[in-house]
Amino acid sequence: MHYTKKLIGLAAVGILAVGCGSGDSSGTAAAPAADSKPGTAQETTAAPQTAPLPVAVDGPQKDVLDSSSDGQLKVLPKPDNSAPFTERVEHKLQEQVLGRVKVPGKTSAECPDGVTQKAGAVSTCNVTYEGAVIPYEIKISDSYKEGGFMTFYNAKPLKGLLVAKVVYNELFEQYGSGSGRSDASKLACEEFPAATAVDFDADSGLTCQYWSKYGNQGDGGYETLRVKAGNYGPSFEQVR
Repeated sequence: MHYTKKLIGLAAVGILAVGCGSGDSSGTAAAPAADSKPGTAQETTAAPQTAPLPVAVDGPQKDVLDSSSDGQLKVLPKPDNSAPFTERVEHKLQEQVLGRVKVPGKTSAECPDGVTQKAGAVSTCNVTYEGAVIPYEIKISDSYKEGGFMTFYNAKPLKGLLVAKVVYNELFEQYGSGSGRSDASKLACEEFPAATAVDFDADSGLTCQYWSKYGNQGDGGYETLRVKAGNYGPSFEQVR
């Protein structure tokens, strides 16, 4: 089951299996062990339970803001229109990242070779948010004309950004008390880095979990969720 939020914007996974006795491939029944007692039921071992993860998620994260236009997400001072084009792009990229995650944090941006201001030109910039570096591709509009009053460009992130507080907040929204799910409780995650850059829609190596009455083969237990970074924020994929 794969849940993805459509708004804006694993540690090794243990597979639980019940051990089965192996039979002779010829179809002949195996003889009982010499010390077994007739009429005594053989003792079985229950499947191991997944341990609870350390970070309990029991509500929304207060640092995740409601609006991407909140003043706390502005980068000051803002360069004026006479500033070099590259400097203005670097400033805009920082605010773009902050607006996507909606969590105030330390940012910086650098376009090592500048931004080439020509029709169809492609440049590379790097935006850093709380230590995580997100590479961006900057493409100038094909209709750009030198000396024009406006320069249109597209800024495309080449990696996704997972922010711990955003992941915890999204987990609560999708599986918490206000989500409408009656089968999920005891939400928890690994202790994530404050921010980490990962490939889009790939297994990040990070996990969350919830307690489900359907878990552990229907006896009740933790369900594990892989965490991924999508174009619109974190998503969760149930481990089967």
